[in-house]
Amino acid sequence: MDVLIVGAGAMGTWFGRATDATVTFADVDEDAAAAAADAVGDDAETTALEGTDSYDVVCLAVPMGHVVAAIADHAGRADRAIVDVSGVMGPPLEAMATHAPDLERASFHPLFAPERAPGSIAVASDNPGPTIDALLENLVDRGNDPLETTAAEHDEAMETVQAATHAAVLSFALAAESVPDGFETPIYDGLRELAEQVTEGTPRVYADIQQTFAGAEKVADAATKIAEADPATLESLYREAATQWHGEDAADGAAGERSTTETDAIDAADVPDETDGGSTE
Repeated sequence: MDVLIVGAGAMGTWFGRATDATVTFADVDEDAAAAAADAVGDDAETTALEGTDSYDVVCLAVPMGHVVAAIADHAGRADRAIVDVSGVMGPPLEAMATHAPDLERASFHPLFAPERAPGSIAVASDNPGPTIDALLENLVDRGNDPLETTAAEHDEAMETVQAATHAAVLSFALAAESVPDGFETPIYDGLRELAEQVTEGTPRVYADIQQTFAGAEKVADAATKIAEADPATLESLYREAATQWHGEDAADGAAGERSTTETDAIDAADVPDETDGGSTE
């Protein structure tokens, strides 16, 4: 099997390494294509981005905002299958159906940064077949775990898994100020580690995610509610969050704890204070 990978960035290079095939890279940056071929080795080659040569498989490893156009440009170079690893599934699969209706088609989304491979890979197969199966077998052989899904399910999940999560972490990274050593709490340390991890990435990738998926707006709305909440409202928001993540029992427990505390406070207020003349004796 021979595979043309359009896009010689980190994800294209990862796919070239994970595929047991003869790999050829094409990229608008010819030096990047050469570097990716060198990184993959095993006789990997480069070709012109505007070439007309054909391959068993064409894999689009370009940014989300460019994947639909790239499919239109390169679908004609695929003989058996066309796939993408852009990170969004709905638009590329629709473009593949339009420009390569007779080919096997699938969208792969590695749910990890390339340097943290192997891991879980979301897979939506629009028109599966033996070539797609062989690619999946290669990925499994490299230690990856395919997660079968649909384009709609995947893209909806990414609104929370990526867009909302990244927005929350980046917001903390921007809002947080340095604190003296020794003041750290476990929750702060956890968020600090996430902020450090996210800010080691490529800014364009995070910008593409925010441009493609909704989710950040919900984070902003929730933060505004918290910032403007009075104590009673904040307790209500806390119980709402507890219900979402732990179920009704957790919310009931929080409500019960609050009720007990309030009762204790009322009982204490009703007890006469002898030192203030509360006793008539």
